[in-house]
Amino acid sequence: MMMNGTGWMGLGGGFMWLFWILLIVAVVLLVRGLASSRGGDTGSTDALEVLRRRFARGEIDEAEFERRKRRLQS
Repeated sequence: MMMNGTGWMGLGGGFMWLFWILLIVAVVLLVRGLASSRGGDTGSTDALEVLRRRFARGEIDEAEFERRKRRLQS
């Protein structure tokens, strides 16, 4: 079956572009994931940020916030 005189090769070229775009996106996501997992002290910083948000939303009181903050920073 021929499509505009190009045969199936015209369609294959489109799939090749899609393949390379998906490959590049996958590599970028992999590199970003590895970079964020090697962040060193980001775990305690993230936990402290979650604690601050919970305090701001009123889920915990000031005494609980301070107690947990000291525990995270030690």
